[in-house]
Amino acid sequence: MEVNKIISNKKIPTLAISAALLLSLILLVMPAMGATPDENADAIAGVQESLTFVWLLLCGGLVFFMHAGFSLVEAGLTRTKNTANILMKNMMTICLGILVYWAVGWAIMYGSSIAGLFGGDQFFLSGADNATWNGWFFQMVFAATGATIVSGAMAERTNFKAYLLFTVILVAIIYPVYGHWVWSGADFALLTGAESFIVKIAGAAHHDFAGSGVVHSIGGYAALAGVLVVGPRLGKFKDGIAQAIPGHNLTLAFLGTFVLTLGWLGFNGGSTLDGNDAFMNLVVVNTFLAAAAGSITAMLITWAKSGKPDPSLTANGMLAGLVSITAPAGSVENWAAVVIGIIGGAIMIAGVFFNENKLKVDDPVGAIAVHGYAGSWGLLSVGIFSVGIGNGILADAAYAADAPGLLYGGVAQFIAQVAGVILTFVWAFGVSFIVFKILDVIVGLRVSEKDEVMGLDLAEHGVNAYPEYIID
Repeated sequence: MEVNKIISNKKIPTLAISAALLLSLILLVMPAMGATPDENADAIAGVQESLTFVWLLLCGGLVFFMHAGFSLVEAGLTRTKNTANILMKNMMTICLGILVYWAVGWAIMYGSSIAGLFGGDQFFLSGADNATWNGWFFQMVFAATGATIVSGAMAERTNFKAYLLFTVILVAIIYPVYGHWVWSGADFALLTGAESFIVKIAGAAHHDFAGSGVVHSIGGYAALAGVLVVGPRLGKFKDGIAQAIPGHNLTLAFLGTFVLTLGWLGFNGGSTLDGNDAFMNLVVVNTFLAAAAGSITAMLITWAKSGKPDPSLTANGMLAGLVSITAPAGSVENWAAVVIGIIGGAIMIAGVFFNENKLKVDDPVGAIAVHGYAGSWGLLSVGIFSVGIGNGILADAAYAADAPGLLYGGVAQFIAQVAGVILTFVWAFGVSFIVFKILDVIVGLRVSEKDEVMGLDLAEHGVNAYPEYIID
């Protein structure tokens, strides 16, 4: 009778499934139970290594997706007649970045160091293994990001060929050489490494967790050099007074800002370089706190200044907050991330007006202020707010700053950060200015006045991004 009840209640399939699951679990556990401690340790290490590989691939994919964000921001903040040109430059930036960083960039940045100045082997990833390929992919998308910053600042009047040539030089030389000084860890490297002159002078190594300096300041100050050489767009300045040239689509610009913010999850989160990192979530939380603070600050400043909150500067405030926290994300507490974002947003606003009213340079998307100036602030903020190794919440984080910042009684870290700020400007601006001058002589950096008025879509590519509309 009981058997009939069980059958009638259809419990046999459930019992069979449960039994099968239990048996499967036993079969899985039995090998581990019979393994030696060393075998178990090896198995755990293998899982952790695989997790790191997957984590860096995922984060690298998010950073790659940031190029879609840059494309949208730049297209949205410029005019319709230059949209196809913007998209082509961003497409070619990542394509050239992939090939050039494979052939040259990785070797210069992470190859065996020559006097601490640059790497000298691993060209074309020679001798690479699985770990190298994994690291190369993550670092490659960073290199291309630095190049695309220049694209937006020089938009609407730059010769396409000249831009492509500069992208090759930046990814092959300008970016990886500086990256070698900061991230290679080589002895005698200028900013980091056991024998760096910064360690000898300041007593603490320069710290740039995810690239406020290496990526953003390098790109931002290269862009500053470019806009000075290429000159402003036609009609930007009238009698020395900056004139507004509105972009054609704020929807694209805001969508691009959100895409970039999402990408920063990979940009900063992945820079732990360890899928098992205990402080990964702190990095992510600090990143988004600074982003929100920067955006709100920019909105409030423009609201107070003009009586209306400015949308494009509010979006750029979010990006400025993100750039600012990129260096200190793993070295500061939550409240400090908010303060860093607030100051980053304010610096961006001040930088935009300084560029237009004092330097008389034309940056359609605000890239110089967002990436250059806010990037320098990010480096300095490490030397101010860093809790330092052994000073609280980050005592075990291998990527935290070496020493406490000014607020915690330290001076050495601040000195090291100031040195980095100076070097990013001197290297990126100086070398880029020379390169742009040479390109101007060889191929011509700026398009003709006729082509600029027509728009670079038709002049450079023979297409119209919006063929159903009349382009002014």
